[in-house]
Amino acid sequence: MTVLHLADEGEAADLAAFLSRLLHYDRGAAVRLQAAGTALAVFGRPPSFEVLAVRAVRLAKPYESGIEVTLDVTVSAGELLESVDEAGATAVVPGAVTGPPWAGVLPPRGGWRPEPGLPAPDALRSLVAAGVAEFRSRTQELPSERRTRAELDRIGRDIWSRTVGETRLPVRAVHAAQSLGFLRPGAAPALFSSGAWLRLRTPYGSIAVRRAGLGALDVSVR
Repeated sequence: MTVLHLADEGEAADLAAFLSRLLHYDRGAAVRLQAAGTALAVFGRPPSFEVLAVRAVRLAKPYESGIEVTLDVTVSAGELLESVDEAGATAVVPGAVTGPPWAGVLPPRGGWRPEPGLPAPDALRSLVAAGVAEFRSRTQELPSERRTRAELDRIGRDIWSRTVGETRLPVRAVHAAQSLGFLRPGAAPALFSSGAWLRLRTPYGSIAVRRAGLGALDVSVR
């Protein structure tokens, strides 16, 4: 049994909250865990947003039960959440599962450079609120015979595929950051790029997206 010793109760609570939000969008969600030393990265892909969400977790010490250098495994998000002990600041790594396709396609570890043009946090939150309001208005105006899943998806793609300000970041990435609890008041987000990847980083987590989409051929598989 591999036990993760988290830095404190706050880290445990934030990890549990992140997993809960992923499960809200996908009850069968899986997460990929990568760790070395006292740093753990938790990758998930909420299907509603078509982005990769990354939650960095601080560990109090490396792992037990024989894993001393690195950890790289895909597990059930639900099983991991059940194992989180917030009071004890620990979590037990569940057994590995067959990972979904996205789990083999992760952003690069290095080579990130700052991208200019990201609006202020308040403007980002307003952008998401405006998108939600537009989606609600446009779908409510549809006659019942046109209110199909395909039409709702088309409207959603039209709104959330728009870019943010003068950047190449799609609005859906900001929507995901807010929905997953990354875009909190007082958090200063920043935008970075590496190859075809864009990364919206905040102190509470990151959203990564490929400009060509996650299904493109020029991917980094690990």
